[in-house]
Amino acid sequence: MRIGELAARTGVSVRALRYYEEQELLVPERSRSGQRHYPESAVDHVILIRELYAAGLSSRTIVELMPYAVGGRATPELLDRLSAERDRVEGRISELVGTRDRLDSVITDAAKNLRTGRSCRVGPTG
Repeated sequence: MRIGELAARTGVSVRALRYYEEQELLVPERSRSGQRHYPESAVDHVILIRELYAAGLSSRTIVELMPYAVGGRATPELLDRLSAERDRVEGRISELVGTRDRLDSVITDAAKNLRTGRSCRVGPTG
């Protein structure tokens, strides 16, 4: 199928499909005149790419994962890689929660400073 048909069947713009190609997420065959042609399996492939993007994965990570989705089917390796990615995200969430908590502390100290005029520095010198 041609790129316009793939776009229509997946709800993804032609521009996005070309981007996927640039990122090596999608590899079309080319006719002698240079037109892109996609196999039927490209529909499921594009849908999976969209799902992975929607899950917050980068194109680099998706490229690394695609060999583990063989013929549109998950493999144990894909599940392992996705689980590792989830663990990475969970770690990042924990870091952000810690950052938010430290910022809350700074805000609390600054608010006390406004009310009392005392230094908002934390620690033995504050």
